[in-house]
Amino acid sequence: MKALFDYLPIIIFFYFYKTTDPKDHQHPLLELVGSTGNVDQNHILVATCALLISTLVVYGCLFFAQKFRLEKMQWFIVIMSVIFGGITLAFSDVTYIKLKAVILNLGIGIGFLVTPLFNKERLPIIQKLLGSMLELSREGWMRLNWAWCGQFFLLAALHYFFGFLYMDGKYWGEFTAFGDIIVSLSYLAVILFCLRKHFKSSE
Repeated sequence: MKALFDYLPIIIFFYFYKTTDPKDHQHPLLELVGSTGNVDQNHILVATCALLISTLVVYGCLFFAQKFRLEKMQWFIVIMSVIFGGITLAFSDVTYIKLKAVILNLGIGIGFLVTPLFNKERLPIIQKLLGSMLELSREGWMRLNWAWCGQFFLLAALHYFFGFLYMDGKYWGEFTAFGDIIVSLSYLAVILFCLRKHFKSSE
């Protein structure tokens, strides 16, 4: 259920992205936030506005449901959405919202990479997350942590590719809504397959 709530703003983003006329600079959501719109990318601006509002609502509800707290990753997502969504709407420039996912994934990847340097046990963060499920050597945990970093660096590269390089960002919205989760699940499936012999038994 929590994963569904986390993904709900993206679903709402994609709905407005696909149903808004790119030339509609007088959309009610744009007028609501005082955006002047863009020549032919208003569908992204409207979707960004919807993403920002839905993110605040969803994580606001989670904040109360989780006894007035959010996880660090949830705070990171909210702050990044507010900063990049706000700048995008303030300047009516879609470059900033396209950069959000790139920087978000880079930040998470770097976080996984450097965590062993900044905790007392010198343990990779992935070991703290999956230590109860897997039996790995110290070297094995480090390799898994690097592999996990690779996932986020790959996603950052793909977001940049579809946002700025491939066909002038024509399919950026589709990749943001569906490609991201497909790549993540595929990557996870490969990792789990490679680790199938290292899962702890039920005993």
